[in-house]
Order: sequence, then C-alpha cells, then structure tokens
Amino acid sequence: MISRFAITALLAGILLLLSTVALAVELAPDAPQTYVVRSGDTLWDIAGRFLRDPWRWSEVWQANEGLDDPDLIYPGDVLQLTMVDGQPRIGVARGGSSASGSRDGMRVVRLSPQVRASSLKEAVPTIRIASIAPFLTQPYVADSDQIERASYVVGFPDEHLVAGLHDSIYVRRIRSNQQTNFQILRPGDALRDPDTNEILGYEALFVANAALERVGDPAKLQVVRSEREVSIGDRVIPASVEKPLENFYPRPAPAGTRGRILSVLNGVSQIGQFDVVVLNRGTRDRIEPGHVFEAFVGGTKQRDQVRGGSIVSNWRSESPLSTEFWYGRDFENKGWRRDEPSPNAPLPLHADFRRKNAQFVAPFERAGVLMVFRTFERVSFALVLNAQRAFTVGDQVAPPPS
Repeated sequence: MISRFAITALLAGILLLLSTVALAVELAPDAPQTYVVRSGDTLWDIAGRFLRDPWRWSEVWQANEGLDDPDLIYPGDVLQLTMVDGQPRIGVARGGSSASGSRDGMRVVRLSPQVRASSLKEAVPTIRIASIAPFLTQPYVADSDQIERASYVVGFPDEHLVAGLHDSIYVRRIRSNQQTNFQILRPGDALRDPDTNEILGYEALFVANAALERVGDPAKLQVVRSEREVSIGDRVIPASVEKPLENFYPRPAPAGTRGRILSVLNGVSQIGQFDVVVLNRGTRDRIEPGHVFEAFVGGTKQRDQVRGGSIVSNWRSESPLSTEFWYGRDFENKGWRRDEPSPNAPLPLHADFRRKNAQFVAPFERAGVLMVFRTFERVSFALVLNAQRAFTVGDQVAPPPS
C-alpha cells in the first residue's frame, strides 16, 4: 500500500514538474518601463505594449487587497513594469494622498480585463466595445426550425415594395400582445462545418427593430430602428432583452481545440483587425466568451514552380538523345496516350509523361489573434484583435500556447 506521505510527495513532484514546464511570460521587444493610460485605450492594447502574448496578463498584474475597484484602470493612471524573482510584474501607480490603499504614494491594482456598461465612460474597457456591441444581443445565427417557424413579413399597408424607418408592415401570426418588441431578420446561407459537412446553423442578417401596433393575422408593426430596408419574407422574432455589456476575461481556449473560420460578418473576402468572424466551435465544445484563439494560414497544396516547369533548375547540358533532355528528371512515363491525334490513329503515338510531384504543402503560419465574445451551441462569434497577415474563410484556428 502506498503511504500518504508517498502520495503527497508524488503530487508535489508533479506540481514542481508542471511549474518548470510552464512557458515563461515574455515581454514585448519594446516593452516600456512606464506607460500613461490614455482615453481610447483598451486593456488588450495596453497588455500588448508590455507582453508578447497579451492574454497572459493575469500572470503579471499585481493585486492590492482592500481597494474599491481593483479590476479597473482609468485614463491618467501610470502603469509600472518591475521584475520580481525574475518574473515581470505590472502595477498601477496613482499618486496623491487621496488614493485609498496607497502605499508610499503608489496604488497598485490588478488589471484583470473587465467590461462593465456602467463604467465604460470612465474605466478602460477590455476591447473595443463598438466593434461587437451590435452582436451582443442581435441573433445572427439560428437553427433552421427557428427560422421556418418564425412569423414573417407578408406585405405593407401602402403597397410599398420595401419598408423603412417609421413605416408599418404586416406580419403573419402575432395574436398576443404580451410581446411588443420584435427583431426582423433575413435568412441567410447555411453554416456548414468544412470538416464534417454538418449544418451548424444559418446566418440571419439583422434588418430592423419593430414595435407591435395591432395583433392579428396579419398583425401590424411599425419599424422603429432600421439598418436596411424590410422586404417581404423577412422573419420576425421577439426581441432579446437588452443585456448589459458582459465582462470578458481573455484566456486561451481549451487545449487541443481546433477549429475553422466559417464566415466573416462584414462581407469582406480577406479578414483583418476588428472584423467579426464565425467559428465552427460553440458551447458543446466548451467554448466560452473570452476564449482566445490564434488564426493560421497554410496547410494548402501549392504548385512547385521548379518541378512544374515554370522555373528551370537543371542548367546542365543534356544530350538531345536522352529522355531527360526533353522531359526533365522529375517526369515518369505513365504509358501512351490513346486516341491522339484522332480516334482513328492505329497506334498510341504520344508518350504520357507526368511529373512525379509538382506540388508542396505550405507550412502553417500564425496570422492573427481573435477572442470569442458570444457563443451558440455549435458556433461562436469572435473579434479579430490583431492580424499579422490577411486570412480568409476556411483558415484554421487553435489555442495559443500557455
């Protein structure tokens, strides 16, 4: 029987091993010793000034107990970088005797990233909220059943072809006035998993908000907010209750998670900073708001120009009597091409030479960092926080090293 002491020693050894294996926090190449927080900064931008991997800030931010707001920083705060036992530490120094919890005129707080609707005007937010605010409450992904069962716009009182702001619309099957606020959506393309071909949901383009004027079949609604014109066939669903802005705590996604980019919500072909993308991973894959992924380009087959013949690499003189002179060393004879020059040719007159391997697989290269901010069962929305190179729909994502 193993003694309790042996088990304790074994666990201690494992913890020691894990602590030595863990990657050290690396500073950014040009990390400053101090930085004054400015209006318009975000915690992600600030962390990127100090750290190579901004999502690791929780490992270096110093905490100070007893403060009213230890998680928030404000424009004018001075951030200071120090080293403690060989590891970087960052604190906030707020000068003046009025600072509660001050220590020799310095107030050190923990910079855990946080977003609160009540403090956005004063405190520094985690990320640029304007980039994602419309996506926090508006449903852009729906199940096929939800879209098919929803009420829909059937016409307009004044024989309009479309409706805009303050116009009225007719909607099928709204017989109760318990719900008075609605969202109008336009069904979009299916979001299909590129690896399994499973349909993960359907994009639902946000069109407008509408208020109930009269119940019935059709009911009458008025457009009270519009991003695009309302058309016949647009779906109408109860509006989500406005939620306060959530707190985001950037951290690596679960180890071993791999995913793909299914769509980009602003319609561009190449994805860049502050674009919103849809990933083929959701709550069933343990994905939560705040999970950070790295995007990668590569893994695709590309033409080998040398073997493909675009670039001549064999400069040696070959005899015109040799096969290599005419076809190159990377060709192999697959036989004879039949029916050339015509089906009536009595013999296969043309040799079928093909290159052995005229392609190569491009290695994966890191393209950018993105953070999940809203999740559904099978997909999630993520904001591109930075991009080193352009990437596109179909590219791979994976958790950063931690």
